[in-house]
Amino acid sequence: MLEKALKGSQAYWGWLLVLVIIIGAGFVTYLYQFSEGLKITGMSRDVSWGFYIGQLTYFVGVAASGVMVVLPYYLHDFKAFGRITILGEFLAVASIVMCGLFVMVDLGNIPRMLNIVLYPNPTSILFWDMIVLNMYLLLNIVIGWNVLSAERKGMHYPKWVKTLIYISIPWAFSIHTVTAFLYAGLPGRHYWLTAIMAARFLSSAFASGPAILILICMIVRKVSKFDPGEVQIRTLGGIVTYAMILNVFFFLLEIFTAFYSQIPGHMHPIVYLFAGLDGYDKLVPWMWTAAFFGIASVVMLIIPAVRRNLKTLTIACICIVIATWIDKGFGLVIGGFIPNPFERVFEYWPTTPEIVISMGVWATGFFVLTVLYKIAVTVKTEAAGLE
Repeated sequence: MLEKALKGSQAYWGWLLVLVIIIGAGFVTYLYQFSEGLKITGMSRDVSWGFYIGQLTYFVGVAASGVMVVLPYYLHDFKAFGRITILGEFLAVASIVMCGLFVMVDLGNIPRMLNIVLYPNPTSILFWDMIVLNMYLLLNIVIGWNVLSAERKGMHYPKWVKTLIYISIPWAFSIHTVTAFLYAGLPGRHYWLTAIMAARFLSSAFASGPAILILICMIVRKVSKFDPGEVQIRTLGGIVTYAMILNVFFFLLEIFTAFYSQIPGHMHPIVYLFAGLDGYDKLVPWMWTAAFFGIASVVMLIIPAVRRNLKTLTIACICIVIATWIDKGFGLVIGGFIPNPFERVFEYWPTTPEIVISMGVWATGFFVLTVLYKIAVTVKTEAAGLE
């Protein structure tokens, strides 16, 4: 089926060319980082995780959200999702590719990644994170490819694939739970030290991932003959609504616990993020932007007429992506480091090389996603006799 990706319109090849140029710029900048070290980034002794790890955290959630279409279709026989399940699985594949690349650029030295394999430590959460992410990547590739191949031949997928599907469902929950444990397992960071960190991660994932999938489905409808279906998109909208409400609710629980208890360690990171601390306030406008778009999306989604209208649903999904990306891909990571254990504030801001390298990683993910979607959409279009 790979040959499907080698045929396309000028717009298709033009888009891939743009992505290749961005990937090239990111790669050249990474070579500069590899040569000079992580000193060219905004990270420091006090903020040792920055933009790279924030993006890793966000895209692990996007990958995990694929279960929101897999579970209803395969476990509850919701046949309507049969049109978009492969899109969710391939979105997960591209997301995990980006996750791996963000880990690579954050380590600064590629050979260091081998230490996890050469010197495995079962007590390390990072060791388990590597296992669950790579296994989930493999599961989605094998399941998606075999199901799509069977659909192309007009056959039912092999029975053994069903076993992998059942394994992939709890595995999807595990990848973001383990990622949450990377944060919640650090006792010196009060902002992360919460029992509901994994629940917050999953609710955010199940809001942002399906929201991105809805936006992609809208694009697919515009640029191809394949229609993911209005019923499917509206059903995803319902999933996004409940997940986003839970996401906001969980964050409000954190605020109540921190400020009602008046424990300084729990209050200070939130104060820094939303009001500034000791005169430092770089993230304040960003966090209020996230809050605005988060609340706006919830207000829009809880109104049935607005949620069922595809145009307004699209706007709500854009709001969710903005809100969750800022909160989870930036605010959550940086907020956990500020203030440091000595109650001093050392701010972090990504440097230009970090942004360029991140753009290269994003472009790589979009390249993989574009190729996989080109194959999937072409196969489904041919199967439906629309060619």
